[in-house]
Amino acid sequence: MLKDITIGQYFGGESFIHRLDPRNKIIMTALLMAAVFVSSGFAGYGVIALFLIICYMISGIPFRMILKSIKPIIPIIVFTSILNLFFIKEGDILFEWRFIAITDSGVRFAFFLVARIFCLVVGASLITYTTKPMELTDGIESLFGPLKRIKFPVHEVAMMMTIALRFVPTLIEETDKIMSAQKARGASLDTGGLVKRVKALIPVLIPLFISAFRRAHDLAVAMECRCYNGGEGRTKMKKLRFGFIDIIGAFAMIMLIAGIVVLNILGVV
Repeated sequence: MLKDITIGQYFGGESFIHRLDPRNKIIMTALLMAAVFVSSGFAGYGVIALFLIICYMISGIPFRMILKSIKPIIPIIVFTSILNLFFIKEGDILFEWRFIAITDSGVRFAFFLVARIFCLVVGASLITYTTKPMELTDGIESLFGPLKRIKFPVHEVAMMMTIALRFVPTLIEETDKIMSAQKARGASLDTGGLVKRVKALIPVLIPLFISAFRRAHDLAVAMECRCYNGGEGRTKMKKLRFGFIDIIGAFAMIMLIAGIVVLNILGVV
């Protein structure tokens, strides 16, 4: 299960999407999230899903990574779907037993919610798959640069966000090693009831926290040894520039949003 968590991973490449300016990718991802929430029918989600599939094909990211990005949140999807399935009472009743009633509106909204979460997770994963952590930091810092006028620590916040994102795969790998070591010593982590499994995680969490604090300390020492003192006076080895491919990417995103708006106006479900 832990190996299926792909948050923060980067897959190198020279594709069209890899070469987009990180600022453009951040803006496009935000617009994609807005399009997901604006869409009011399955036709809109179908268009968004097709757009994401084309993006993954262009970037060269294996389609199995889509399944891996979705797999960790399957319990959340199932739980929220069941809640909407049983608690929405509007519409025609499809099934009724005692106090349980399933309506066509409940079924529709449950599938609607699954499609929304799928598009959100897959779309948000694409930016980390195709953007290096340092490029993501530079993009965030550049976009929020105007906030420096009100003394907001833009560089520090961007750096913290990127470091946190970068260390997700490292901590997942560390957790997997600790769990394997505990199992080799006879610990039972996958059997028993919920309470027993939660108690069994305590021997895993303690060394994991110790390892996380040790890595944080080593990183702080390394940054101090390299005379890191924040964003003041720092220069960039690679300056961010919008190019022709960024115009093409922005145009594609505008066309997607325009298509969603048209489908909403026409009432296509």
